[in-house]
Amino acid sequence: MKSNLRVFKDAEEMSRAAAENFIAAAAQAIAERDRFIVALNGGGTPRRLFQLLASAPDKMDWSRTHVFWGDERCVPPTDPESSYGMAKEILLDHVPIPLDNVHRVLSEPEPGEAVSDYIRVLKRFASPPLDWPRFDLILLGMGDDGHTASLFPHSPVEATAPVLAVTGDYQSRPARRVTLTPLVFNSAQNVMFLVTGASKAGTLKHVLNQESPEQYPAARIRPADGQVTWMVDEAAGSALHSKSPGSKVS
Repeated sequence: MKSNLRVFKDAEEMSRAAAENFIAAAAQAIAERDRFIVALNGGGTPRRLFQLLASAPDKMDWSRTHVFWGDERCVPPTDPESSYGMAKEILLDHVPIPLDNVHRVLSEPEPGEAVSDYIRVLKRFASPPLDWPRFDLILLGMGDDGHTASLFPHSPVEATAPVLAVTGDYQSRPARRVTLTPLVFNSAQNVMFLVTGASKAGTLKHVLNQESPEQYPAARIRPADGQVTWMVDEAAGSALHSKSPGSKVS
């Protein structure tokens, strides 16, 4: 695994650099494999990134881009908590991506049914011998507690399926969710974490030190043959007194 840490002055600088990385990853994947397969994340952190991508739709070949999600809440797509709904409103409605290239989690059914459906969707894009695609890029965030996607502290560390139904209770907001697992995340070409805010500083230090993957699920994301890039603002990186070899500070 190759790991790269980049610390930015604020969330705006981080988002602009993330947009550059996103566009570069798309160009490389399309040049090498004639398509770009990306998994988006939800929450507030990627909103600015999505706005920047939407503001320059001609910088990417959206006709060869396939969009998935790393996790989703089991709510209708019009619900404010829907990760798909947020990405659609801010990004997808503003770029020329074919409808058939958008592969959302069917979040309206029961979680078990949604899991089965998403496993079938992933198999259509599988990279043998895997039963799921080897994503060109996966976007992830990290909560104050170290969760990522919908992998929460003290959930099983060893995943046995590519997609799981979970019930997460983060910041006193219980929700039924569907999530990809480290089986999928750790087979990716590139994983890009976006992390902002001083409340995550201590947790980020533990995760980057690979401490207790059981307690800090973000530490479970270690692609065997891929790269992880941590894009963080100064507040989130304030507990990092030293940088690992090869890290870059912007």
